[in-house]
Amino acid sequence: MTLALADILAARRVLHGVADATPLVPSPFMAAETGQDFLLKLENMQPIGAFKLRGAMNALMALPEGTTGVICCSTGNHGRGVAYAAARRGIRAVICMSELVPRAKVDGIKALGGEVRICGQSQDDALAESLRLVEQEGLVEISPFDDPRVIAGQGTIGLELLEARPDLDTLLIPLSGGGLAAGVALAAKAIKPDIRVIGISMERGAAMKASIAAGLPVEVEEVPSLADSLGGGIGMANKLSFPLCRDLLDDTLLVTEEEIYHAMQVLFYEDRIVAEGACVVGLAACLSGKFTPNGPTATIITGRNPDMGMFHRIMAGEDIRLGEIIVKGKSYGP
Repeated sequence: MTLALADILAARRVLHGVADATPLVPSPFMAAETGQDFLLKLENMQPIGAFKLRGAMNALMALPEGTTGVICCSTGNHGRGVAYAAARRGIRAVICMSELVPRAKVDGIKALGGEVRICGQSQDDALAESLRLVEQEGLVEISPFDDPRVIAGQGTIGLELLEARPDLDTLLIPLSGGGLAAGVALAAKAIKPDIRVIGISMERGAAMKASIAAGLPVEVEEVPSLADSLGGGIGMANKLSFPLCRDLLDDTLLVTEEEIYHAMQVLFYEDRIVAEGACVVGLAACLSGKFTPNGPTATIITGRNPDMGMFHRIMAGEDIRLGEIIVKGKSYGP
């Protein structure tokens, strides 16, 4: 299977008027911190509150007439996208999720009409259940990242970024299974080959970074994280998102839970944006000094569906327990 700019342009036609044209806004605070224009692509403004609608809609609209149901594994937002798109087509959607997924994301999928199956302690467990049900119930699997139409759908973000700001020097992309990073990098580098695209993950359980370092897909332990949307493996049989990320990303970086915590506070208090921990890894990399922009830089605010109880505690500067670790809180401000 191959992907090209033409596939992303075709996806844009499918998504027109449903899951496109989200705002690209400046962050004056981050511009002051970095010394460069710093822009936020507000995918949290999608109807489901996350970018995942692009890939899910592009994949589901391509299914043949007579398809009765779809299934996927998800850490939350892909499941929302699949449930939303399936409802538009009038077909069944089954979403497999691990016990690590926040309750708010489970409830959000159910509210969209999706059937949720909770299975195991990891995204890999959820994937195994998803594949079992493909065989048992004849459902069509919609991978959250290793699907050409999903990747093409996410890639439409790259088109919009460079159409709005052709002078962009760097894109900072939250990195999990690689569907977003692969699609955006493919689009951006086809339009502007010298643009830098950096994938950023949380420090613990970064499957794509570990796989790129190893030269092949590897398994990692999935643990609780403030960036829960970035958790899970990339699939040992990964055919698309791994090679695309390996070949197109200029670098991959990791940020700590403490750095994510602080960046969530920055995004809320400085830009007034409610967002998940996965959204702020680009800000965290800059604020921590792990990445220094050399020109206009953009990152993607990927979703607005956090556990609001935890979000409130972070904004209040309280300590947060993540499994076996505690992230020490700190009130925001001078």
